Amino acid sequence: MRRRLAVLAATAALLTACTSTQDHGDKPEATAPVPGTLRVLASSELSDMTPVLDQVRKDTGITVKPTYMGTLDAVDLVAKGGADQAYDALWLSSNDYLRLRPDAAKKIVSETPVMSSPVAIGVRTDAVARLHWKPEDVTWSRIEQAVQDGELTYGMTDPARSNSGFSTLVSVASALSGAQSALTDADVTKATPRLKEFFKGQKLTSGSSGWLAQAYVRRGNVDALLNYESVLKQIDGLTVIRPKDGVVTADYPVSTLAASSAGTREQVRRLTEALRSDAVQKLITERTYRRPVVPSVRPAAGLDTGRRRELPFPGSRSVADGLLDSYENKLRRPSRTVYVLDTSGSMRGDRLDRLKKALIGLTGDFRQREEVTLMPFGSDVKSVRTHVVSPADPQSGLTAIRKDTDALTADGDTAIYTSLEKAYEHLGGGKDTFTSIVLMTDGENTTGAKAGDFDAFYRGLAPAERETPVFPILFGDSDRAELAHIADLTGGRLFDARQGSLDGAFEEIRGYQ
Repeated sequence: MRRRLAVLAATAALLTACTSTQDHGDKPEATAPVPGTLRVLASSELSDMTPVLDQVRKDTGITVKPTYMGTLDAVDLVAKGGADQAYDALWLSSNDYLRLRPDAAKKIVSETPVMSSPVAIGVRTDAVARLHWKPEDVTWSRIEQAVQDGELTYGMTDPARSNSGFSTLVSVASALSGAQSALTDADVTKATPRLKEFFKGQKLTSGSSGWLAQAYVRRGNVDALLNYESVLKQIDGLTVIRPKDGVVTADYPVSTLAASSAGTREQVRRLTEALRSDAVQKLITERTYRRPVVPSVRPAAGLDTGRRRELPFPGSRSVADGLLDSYENKLRRPSRTVYVLDTSGSMRGDRLDRLKKALIGLTGDFRQREEVTLMPFGSDVKSVRTHVVSPADPQSGLTAIRKDTDALTADGDTAIYTSLEKAYEHLGGGKDTFTSIVLMTDGENTTGAKAGDFDAFYRGLAPAERETPVFPILFGDSDRAELAHIADLTGGRLFDARQGSLDGAFEEIRGYQ
């Protein structure tokens, strides 16, 4: 794996290690302020700013203690008051969505942009040649036409959790609707038929840019990625294009929380001032490919300095949330997920109760058209129950999932690998869906197929079947090395419910389904 992709891989690993109740939107416990330290709630992608923050600490003596979270989840936490005593400042990719929520907007008293990065499309160089594209002339309509013609496939982060995905969704909706000002419900309605065609080309989804980049390289059969320019520039082999009819740009403002003290506000001001100094702006653009906001500093080599129209952001929260709802339930490819659930004897009691609570709570987040299979196991798979959340009657499917969850019982040994093999056999291949397997276990494999057996089974699957990742959840006494190997082998990602909540781990995985 090449150097730039290695940077993104390291970022993804860091985010996995940081998984906590805070990451999942639960109200964090407030920690006492430490002199010279700022507790900052930051967008997940900013984990690549560590070298910059190290330099700021040397320059100012201020240590930034970040907690990383998806931007939209962070806004929700702020709105509910969960950030008031736990953090001193926000550093999100954008405050655009925050400003649509008065309950969140009133929680900040200042915001200062630090850098910027526009939405862009990174296209494999051979695909650019095949499409006969001149990067400076490409529009969203040309991208849409290439998708309709079956000439272009792409990956994109989940807009319900990631601001890069949401900004991409807004960019596409604005351009394809022809909106001349802030998006309205009428604009979204007008664009919906074209958006449905556009999203037929989406073959990868993700809750994080780092994992998306790794999945793109692993697959090798996806033509492009939609993300921020700064992310795409860190992946070799992509031609990065800013569509000429306009984009949405992230400006990464540092924002002071209204609940902070006068002394803390002064520290936030000093932090912002340091981040906007010429030396640090130069470091930011050279290390991260984000654009400086200080006119005296030139963008890093390779960043196109041609002007692009800034596309309008939705004018109200109802429009923004309506666009998200349309994407989740109508526009994107539906999901098929098998939940491989450890219900062995060791899960008896509190652990089983926590599993049931987490799954029942998760049903409120299932999308229309989604296919959900519950596959509880002990010494072997106990049952296979599949339900579809039908648009005609979504409550029927959700009620059935809750009923099956409530009926789970704990007994038997732990047949992890045998159960995973049956999950792959159940999913098969050939359907035009996002497929995944979620594995939750509280212990090590004790019976049935061994690790080597599963490795051989997986490598013997058809190529399309091997594209289904497994997302294991660490819980109870499960073995990190065992589950990390499963994630690495299948192209999934490991989630840690021992450091946070089981509810939060299941919820975070939603961004990858």
